[in-house]
Amino acid sequence: MPQRNDTAIWSGLFRISAESGQTLQAQIRQAIVAAILDRQIAASMPLPSCRILAEKLGVARGTVVLAFQQLVDQGFLVARERRGHFVNPDVLATPAKPHQKAPDQANEIDWKARRKIAASDMPPPAKHENWIKSSYPFVYGQFDPALFPTAEWRECNRMALAVLEIRNWASDMVDRDDPLLIEQIQARLLPRRGIFANPDEIIVTLGAQNALYMLATLLMSKGSKVAMEDPGYPDARSIFRLAGAEIQPVPVDQSGIVTASIPNDSGFVFVTPSHHCPTMVPLSAERRQDLLARANRHNQIIIEDGYDSQLLDEAPQQALKSLDRSGRVVYVGSMSKTLAPGLRLGYIVASAGLIAELRALRRFMLRHPPANNQRAVALFLSLGHHEALVRRLSSAFDERRKRLVHAISAFLPEWRSTDSAGGTSLWLEGPRGTDSRGLAEAAASRSVIIEPGDRFFDRTEKPSRFMRLGISSIALQHIEPGIRELATAAGRRPAAA
Repeated sequence: MPQRNDTAIWSGLFRISAESGQTLQAQIRQAIVAAILDRQIAASMPLPSCRILAEKLGVARGTVVLAFQQLVDQGFLVARERRGHFVNPDVLATPAKPHQKAPDQANEIDWKARRKIAASDMPPPAKHENWIKSSYPFVYGQFDPALFPTAEWRECNRMALAVLEIRNWASDMVDRDDPLLIEQIQARLLPRRGIFANPDEIIVTLGAQNALYMLATLLMSKGSKVAMEDPGYPDARSIFRLAGAEIQPVPVDQSGIVTASIPNDSGFVFVTPSHHCPTMVPLSAERRQDLLARANRHNQIIIEDGYDSQLLDEAPQQALKSLDRSGRVVYVGSMSKTLAPGLRLGYIVASAGLIAELRALRRFMLRHPPANNQRAVALFLSLGHHEALVRRLSSAFDERRKRLVHAISAFLPEWRSTDSAGGTSLWLEGPRGTDSRGLAEAAASRSVIIEPGDRFFDRTEKPSRFMRLGISSIALQHIEPGIRELATAAGRRPAAA
């Protein structure tokens, strides 16, 4: 049965010619090796059987058998009993060879020259694909498999797959969201931040970045001016620039964004007041009131990112949105730091008029986020699983944060950390002359992953002595030995414990 479509799948890979100066067996081997090295055959895809391939190519079955056997001997293929021949995963684990253009591709289109948005020119994200294999992953924004609520999440997904539930979410909702999820966001997530909203003031998004992209697409254009914290959230900065906006960097101190430095001609102000990205300091009450007053006075729109606000803080503050009486604060939230970043589920809370416009825009972008995921998350919230998870994560992260601060003090005393009681990371400033990128490379060789801090600054000369250490993915018992290894990488001999 699986072999029926072999001709359609493999016809482009095998070009056998009797006029070639090479034997048929060599041509078959060359075709397979080229396909493997060009990543055209997945490790999970079995090659055609020797009989099927021999019939397709019009050669003797023995010719194909010998070709396959030699590729097994050379390590390109592996033979699995009763399943067939597969690409050796070890071959795919090596870097792909540079692609050589065929003669008929000489006039290939230059897509970079034709683009209208310079997305690939924006600063790249901090990628740590293999963070889970690291001994000491001080990465931000990832999850801890040991703390993930596997049983509860499976339960909610099973419930979402019940016949009656499928009828609720399987149809095209066009521009609507799952009403149960909207209800749960309204009743369980927002009140913790002091926000009370109507259902028509909430829209579901594919995470916070999707929310920011929709807001930028809808509200910003060339010439728009956006005041932003500096250092600040680099992807938000790039999203606004892609919309044509001009970024106006505003300094940050121990009380958050310096509101007195926000230009009066800014049309928008982007802030992370609960925990500033990346220093984690909360915006003071005085600055919050001043920010709202200035926005009213200068007719500015405030985009509030509830960055790292999902967890329980020792001294939680209300969201700016909860203090807003003019409707000019747009709140962006997500469940990435609690449930899972890979789920890609967020939301926007704003005036009903803006939400209606965002729904109209979203319909042309993606209609709505997958409704089965929406229903599973809604059930997860309604059954109290999220509340229990937040308590568990908050307790674990609080203990990890304290352990990290103590380890930094013991083994890297020359590094100064931000004094913040919450959040899932620690912002550190090293001695003058520190190169955090060089330190990150040295640390990686010792299985320690850290994040250099220069990407958070919007300056030509980016400070290099800062770094961010995340605590959401590293086990408590690995924090101290991880910092000892980091201290060794920094050229400092760790003190005795």
